[in-house]
Formats: sequence, C-alpha cells, structure tokens
Amino acid sequence: MSRAGAPLKGRAGRLARLMPSASPSSAARTPFVLLVVLLLGGGLITLLLLNSALNEGSFRLSELKRDTTELTDEQQALQRDVDSYSQPGALERRARELGMVPGGSPAFLDPDGTVRGVPTKATAPPPSPSPTPSPEPTPQGGAQADEAAAGVPSPTPSGTATPSPGAAAEPESEDAPAPENTPATPPPTTPGR
Repeated sequence: MSRAGAPLKGRAGRLARLMPSASPSSAARTPFVLLVVLLLGGGLITLLLLNSALNEGSFRLSELKRDTTELTDEQQALQRDVDSYSQPGALERRARELGMVPGGSPAFLDPDGTVRGVPTKATAPPPSPSPTPSPEPTPQGGAQADEAAAGVPSPTPSGTATPSPGAAAEPESEDAPAPENTPATPPPTTPGR
C-alpha cells in the first residue's frame, strides 16, 4: 500500500490542509520575484545615472574653479597696473609727457561773487640744465674761439652727441654727481586722498 495516495488522518491531515500545495506556491512567487528584480535593476540604473551626473558636475566645478583662479589673477594684475598708473609720480610724469605744467596759485570765488586770492597763469618751469660734455682741447688753440666769433658752429667730437632735453645724461665719471630728476615744484594734492 502506498501512503502517498491515501488521505492523511489526524494531525497530519490537519497540517496538510493548512499548508498549500506545491504548485500554487510557485505560481504565486513568480510575480513577487519579478517585482524585486525590477526594483533592484531600476535602483542600480538610477544609481549609475546619479553617479555619472555627480561626476559630470564635479568636472564642471573643477573647470569653473580653474577659470575663477585665472580670472582672479588677471584682475589682480590689472588692479596692480591701475594702481601703478594712479601713483602721484606716475601721473606727474605722464602729465609732463603730454605737455601739462603744474598750475599756479588758485583763486576762489565766494558765494557772493568776490574773488579770493590772486589767480596766476600756469607757466612751465625752466628745463633743468643737462650737463653737456666739455669739448676736447684742440691743438690749434684758439681756432674754436675764432669760429664761435664768426658764427660758424663748432663740430661735436665724434662718438658723443648732445643729449636731448628729455633724455637723462649719464655721468662721465664716478666723482661727478648724477643729475636728479626731481620736479621743481611738488605735485598738487587733492584733499581727502
């Protein structure tokens, strides 16, 4: 006799009735397994996309930081240039190159229309005398004096040239003092600076 075909009695029968059979159990698990696999696959794809987006943002951020550093360096260099051009000495030098001269004493108008002070015209200071090389003595003795009296210009010695008024002359020896390039009058200052 086989027990597989016989109905179970007693405790075993009650347990068999409570437990579902094998065939409906495997059919009910299939949708659940598919749902879990789809959720895991979707989660992994979402993590992959999120990771690639974060990496792209990281590369973009590093490029922007590099660009910011370069632009900051350029801005600081430009600010240094502006500061160097804004210094009083540089402004005075550039003004003199343009032919400007320091102003005279100012005159002020009072609210009632009276003039306080004496206005003076701005005049250019006389050019500073630049040292010219002394002519070498000639064996003729007084030939240069005769030419100067006759109005004939004396030739300049070869290898030397008379410096232009704006050019700085080099000292001829170590004992000779170097000419100073200081202005005759101090630059005007504006109040509050």
